[in-house]
Amino acid sequence: MTDFLDTPSGRKVAYHRLPGVGPGIVFLGGFMSDMEGTKAIALEAWARIQGRPFLRFDYSGHGQSSENFEDGCIGDWAADAQAAIEALTDGPQILVGSSMGGWISLLMCKRIPDRVAGLVTIAAAPDFTEDGFWAGFDAIQRATLNRDGVVMMPSGYDSDYPITKRLIEDGRDHLVLRDPLALPFPVRFLQGTADTSVSMETAMRLLDHVTGEDIRLSVVKGADHSFSTPDCLATIEAAISEVMARM
Repeated sequence: MTDFLDTPSGRKVAYHRLPGVGPGIVFLGGFMSDMEGTKAIALEAWARIQGRPFLRFDYSGHGQSSENFEDGCIGDWAADAQAAIEALTDGPQILVGSSMGGWISLLMCKRIPDRVAGLVTIAAAPDFTEDGFWAGFDAIQRATLNRDGVVMMPSGYDSDYPITKRLIEDGRDHLVLRDPLALPFPVRFLQGTADTSVSMETAMRLLDHVTGEDIRLSVVKGADHSFSTPDCLATIEAAISEVMARM
């Protein structure tokens, strides 16, 4: 059964919460994804077997949460994540961030470091609104964005991405690769070589940028952006287990 959290911003965030013992696991999904995805469901099942608390949720404008996707931005979704972590979990958590969820997770490491015990990212996409979308727009797309407030981009999935001017401008207020970023807890970055959405260059840039004593990048040859095959799911579970063991 889906529950809903009324956030300080007035938005309703849909979530599923699993009780358990010890540091919990929070799954943060990607851009235009929801908490019913393969990774979120598989990790919840794994957490249940482990007896660990687990939280998955939908950002506003995603899945079952309130608001329209086109009205949202990184700042809104980070606020949703922070509200969910603070209201629905106890003590430090292991954050598992997929794609945009990796960026949101890094923002949580900066905003509420006392609530982060460890970090696992899957094809993390920090700063993608600026370094991906905006940097890749041609003159026509930039003009369309300024004139219409939105430009449609192929997603590789069923529907195109509506990239709004607000998304781009707000993203600039939440970049994490421009200033020092300390991660003083166990961190595991996971990346596939066949990922066409997040490049190996991005993964290496993130690894080079952050500081900490226990940070590793694991590369899976042939894995795509979804990182959802049985082998990839096992890799995520192993990374979480390693973070738990080293906390």
